[in-house]
Amino acid sequence: MKLIFAVINDDDFRGVSDALNTAGHQSTRLSSTGGFLRSGNSTLLICVEDEQLEDCIEIIKHNCRKRKQYVPTTAVRGNFAARPLEVTIGGATIFVTDVDRFEKF
Repeated sequence: MKLIFAVINDDDFRGVSDALNTAGHQSTRLSSTGGFLRSGNSTLLICVEDEQLEDCIEIIKHNCRKRKQYVPTTAVRGNFAARPLEVTIGGATIFVTDVDRFEKF
């Protein structure tokens, strides 16, 4: 049995959650905040049998998309602020661990 920690952008949460539920995977949502952009994320905890792991990861990949966003910078040059910085957001960061014991009651 495996435990998946999937950190996804809040904008992608609904699509990922709906697709996981449709496929029969249950998840627990934890609200989280990214360290770089300080924007909202959702961390999903998903427990699956070993043979369901790749299917679950594919569902997450298919429903998360990367996109560009401009963020303000704090640097000032002369009397002018520096141009906004373009960063890539979205996608998913996935961690998978073994589960020694699982109980649901």
